[in-house]
Amino acid sequence: MRAFLALAALLVALIALAFAQVQAIDVNALATQMPACTAMMLQREREARAEGRSYHPQWHWVPYERISPHLRRAVLIAEDDAFYSHNGLDWNEIRASARKDLATGRIARGGSTITQQLAKNLWLGSERSFTRKFKEMILAVRLEHALSKKRIFELYLNEIEWGDGVYGADAAARRWFGTGAAALNAREAVRLAAVIINPRRFSPVEPPRRIERRARIIASRMRRRGELSADDYRAVLGLPPETVAPAVDTTSGGDANGAAPDSGTAPR
Repeated sequence: MRAFLALAALLVALIALAFAQVQAIDVNALATQMPACTAMMLQREREARAEGRSYHPQWHWVPYERISPHLRRAVLIAEDDAFYSHNGLDWNEIRASARKDLATGRIARGGSTITQQLAKNLWLGSERSFTRKFKEMILAVRLEHALSKKRIFELYLNEIEWGDGVYGADAAARRWFGTGAAALNAREAVRLAAVIINPRRFSPVEPPRRIERRARIIASRMRRRGELSADDYRAVLGLPPETVAPAVDTTSGGDANGAAPDSGTAPR
């Protein structure tokens, strides 16, 4: 009982600290403004300098409508399939994450929604701590109250990492496939969605087996929901388009052009 009360007191203290530290952040401004830079970008720049590397980030903001529908759908399935039905927090994922985190004594499992990931990228960086997690959750709820789902998703797609120094859908499309975000095809979009789990480690151009497996799962769900055509689905899997056999006219006994079948007898 004492251990439980001590843990509860610690959690309350961490939550109170998190509230105090994010109170001054202006979430409402994002309704009409796009951030000039993010905490994640600044963190990566510091890391590069510490390692003696040059840092030249690629980042091109594009409106929601200029991002491929294939990519939008694939990212939702890959990262937050319940995005349009939750208030910024997915409690099923939070419970599963909490059980694992408490068992290991560290932040071991993700479980963040798209809104939480946006809060992390914009203001918090990638530090793993319980306090940061509470900040992320508080900011996610505030984002959901201040912005529309479409705006949150637009911000997310324009801010997330898609490689070392690559931020947002348009920069990712240009870096990896030499095209803009609007022109991404199904195969390219699904691969980009598949590498979000670790975009600095995995390449969508030469994906390892783990990413290929994730891409197949994403494509399969999109196909079942009618979000991918049969040809697009086969393209994601690396298969050629399905060939269609010529139609046969069975009513006249001839082929589709009305020609009579060869009787095997030479004309007289």
